[in-house]
Amino acid sequence: MRMAAPKAVGEVLVVFLRLGLTSFGGPVAHLGYFRGEFVEKRRWLSERAYADLVALCQFLPGPASSQVGMAIGLQRAGYIGMVAAWLAFTMPSAIALVAFALGMTALGDSVGTGWIAGVKAAAVAVVAHAVLSMAKTLTPDAKRATIAIAAMAVLVLVPNALVQVVVIAAAGLVGFVWLRPGDRDDAAPGVGGIQVSRRIAMASLSLFALLLVALPALAVLTENGVLALVDTFYRAGALVFGGGHVVLPLLHAELVPTGAVTNDAFLAGYGAAQAVPGPLFTFAAYLGAVSTGQPSGILGAALALVVIFVPSALLLLGVLPFWERVRHARAARSAVMGLNAGVVGLLAAALYDPVFTQGVTGALSLALATLAFVALATVRVPAWAVVIASALAGALLL
Repeated sequence: MRMAAPKAVGEVLVVFLRLGLTSFGGPVAHLGYFRGEFVEKRRWLSERAYADLVALCQFLPGPASSQVGMAIGLQRAGYIGMVAAWLAFTMPSAIALVAFALGMTALGDSVGTGWIAGVKAAAVAVVAHAVLSMAKTLTPDAKRATIAIAAMAVLVLVPNALVQVVVIAAAGLVGFVWLRPGDRDDAAPGVGGIQVSRRIAMASLSLFALLLVALPALAVLTENGVLALVDTFYRAGALVFGGGHVVLPLLHAELVPTGAVTNDAFLAGYGAAQAVPGPLFTFAAYLGAVSTGQPSGILGAALALVVIFVPSALLLLGVLPFWERVRHARAARSAVMGLNAGVVGLLAAALYDPVFTQGVTGALSLALATLAFVALATVRVPAWAVVIASALAGALLL
């Protein structure tokens, strides 16, 4: 790939910084913002090339909107542009969440707990809305709904991080065997002329696999806090399909039972993440900042933030040269259909525990969560506004 011109890198940085400051609404909304900016306004990609790029990033684990942004930065300004796009789109929300984490740690109990209860009630509404929205798209028929319900049942009965990974893998296997995708337009173009050499691709995939296998072993053998944190967030970024809200159950299962993050801090931060723009994976920065172990604070936030996005970047670089062949394979599409149905079940299980069981503790919190859900689903109030209103209501009422 050619060396990027400083002007092109600067252009990518400025455009994605503006998007990082203004892109509220979660990954689906982000993809809409990207389409308006890069297809309609700037014409960096054609409509069909953009659609194919979105399909690729939905096929991969990790945050789809961030991966689309990385790919656009890569296409426009090379590898430096890829980093610039990620940095600019991610930093505004990460900085806001770290500031929230440090402020919450400094104030402690001096500001009361009612606002935290309000944010936790809002989280119930946000996750319920996400489950219903994803179910409409990803489980539109009886077979996929069955996979989702089975996954939910297993995970409610056995709420364990390893079981989550096994259930998602099993959903992909069931999809491979049981599901049949419909016809699609095989004449669609590739992903907008984005060039990655096969040597870089193979190196990226090898590094991805090596880290996935080696980090857990090193963390156990060394009992090192830094390696344990890196392992946790790397696996979250590597194994979560659907991005955004779906990272919630895996991170909760990894961090809360071990005492690395308290349950109240986890749910308060998740609620706060709905009130900032940019990718929901920046929740990792908050968790790194409030961790009870070491590293924590700003160092823990920076490490967690970078590590959770590394698998997405490696997979994107690794798959791009081979996407033309894979995207037409019916077997791959069947497996992805099963994976997506499993993701719905995973998030539905998380809606029950910990989100509902911790967020609804009485009649007032149930009423607040219900009103928040109605505001999201019926009135179409933005999630960030619902979270802020719920926090204020909680401070007054709970």
